[in-house]
Amino acid sequence: MPGPEAMRRMDRWLGVPVCALLSGMRRAARTWRRTRAQEQAVRRVLFVQLAESGSMVLADPAMRELTARSGAQAYCLTFAHNRDSLAIAGTVAPERVFVMRTGSLRVLVTDAWRFLRDVRRERIDALIDLELFSRLTAALCVLTGVRRRAGFHRFGGVGLYRGDLYTHPLAFNPQLHMAQNYLMLVEALFAEDVPPAPRVPAAMLVPSVCRRELGADELAVVRERMGRLRGGPIGDERLVLVNANASAMLPQRRWPQAHFVALVRATLARYADVRVLLIGAEDDRATTAAIADEVGDERCADIAGHFALGELPALFALGAALVSNDSGPAHFAAVTALPVIALFGPETPVLFRPLGNATVISAGLACSPCVNAGNQRRTRCTDNQCMRRIAVAEVFGALCRVLDARPLRLAPRDALAEVGA
Repeated sequence: MPGPEAMRRMDRWLGVPVCALLSGMRRAARTWRRTRAQEQAVRRVLFVQLAESGSMVLADPAMRELTARSGAQAYCLTFAHNRDSLAIAGTVAPERVFVMRTGSLRVLVTDAWRFLRDVRRERIDALIDLELFSRLTAALCVLTGVRRRAGFHRFGGVGLYRGDLYTHPLAFNPQLHMAQNYLMLVEALFAEDVPPAPRVPAAMLVPSVCRRELGADELAVVRERMGRLRGGPIGDERLVLVNANASAMLPQRRWPQAHFVALVRATLARYADVRVLLIGAEDDRATTAAIADEVGDERCADIAGHFALGELPALFALGAALVSNDSGPAHFAAVTALPVIALFGPETPVLFRPLGNATVISAGLACSPCVNAGNQRRTRCTDNQCMRRIAVAEVFGALCRVLDARPLRLAPRDALAEVGA
């Protein structure tokens, strides 16, 4: 599977000439004929969002706005490993999702070719490229043959060159949350002026994700498996979920393992009715197992790899709080009422704050954020002080405020003394 840096290099060295070539061809075609994309009815719209699992949730308000506004069916193109992330919000029906696998370059190219064939069969009327200046996705959008296309364009501002490939190009606004930027792309798609400069409607200033309605069966499955993992049924204890992992695309987002250990110990010492569950995927177990071993308390359980992505909403519905690095689970929780404490460093919550019931904590260093739309979210930082300097006491204080909002049973020890300043 090509790594994140290999994908970025391919996007740069292959994407730039491809975008330039396609842009030239598009300009030449315009001199010979006028496009009538504006007059085309919008019945089927394709959203392109490949790499970021958390962004699937951030895009949900835009997808719902499109459906409410036009009645169009929403389709989506994503990488195969993100398909379950898209299903968390449940806005796009599974049969309307196109996927591309990333096992090898040959597989990726084969799936891209298959997608170009299949998307024409679906007779898509318009598309919205949600990617932040990915050149190859811009080229892919043109090759679909869809005549009405909205996507981010740098103009003279933020972003990378990717040619002139959209009929409705929109300037990316780094002062707006990503969910709002996505909503502006929907506005741009229906704009009469090109390039569009839509206003930000007041209702879009605070986007929200539609809450999932969880059935009794979904909750029962999670409860039953939880009971097997802990050796008995869940009683009146409160479940504090901890996500200590972050994707390989940006490992600098990780809060130090020792900080998580100190936080878990302090939480268990202060609250007698709390059990801490370390969550994650199967390949996260090296981290979660190490934290559980170091904590050394039977009330701290490593459950990484025991729940599928689609079961997370039910797990979150049973939780009392989630403490998470800036990664997918912090965003997935937005489909429930679960309070989230999200830790930010290399990225900014101005753009990527979770849309749910979230408290954001960052160290506020001058060098943060160091990744943005202009550098393809890459950084040379090897010492993530922006995460290391987030104090355990600050995170613990935020967690205590969540847990103290309901009756509890305090343990006799003063956990605040253990945490320190």
